[in-house]
Amino acid sequence: MSHFSQIKTQIRNLPALQSALTDLEIDWKSGPREVRGYKGLTHTAEVVIEQDNQYDIGFAWNGQEYELVADLQYWKQASNVDRFLSKVTQRYAYHTIVQESSQKGFQIAEQQHNQDGSLRLVLQRWSA
Repeated sequence: MSHFSQIKTQIRNLPALQSALTDLEIDWKSGPREVRGYKGLTHTAEVVIEQDNQYDIGFAWNGQEYELVADLQYWKQASNVDRFLSKVTQRYAYHTIVQESSQKGFQIAEQQHNQDGSLRLVLQRWSA
């Protein structure tokens, strides 16, 4: 019986996910690699975050999106799962917006970190 939980996300862009984790100073390894779980069980993921307790966290492609894969009983991060995913998703959205905007000729004109934790971006594009 697997102890792995698979939590759906809206994450579809691997480089943006990797950049988000790097921004958050989370040490991650590129896969495919095995996520270590209960009683030696493993699950393959494209991004793996090794924990000190030998139970890992991963992001695995399910054909549509990257799911967070972990044995939540052995979660050992500074914040709980919901807060962790919220932080990762926010940084992921930032990188996705910047990448997509850049491809359409936009640049970041202003970036503001708000007290509530949100981020305000102002983009601009010069046209000739």
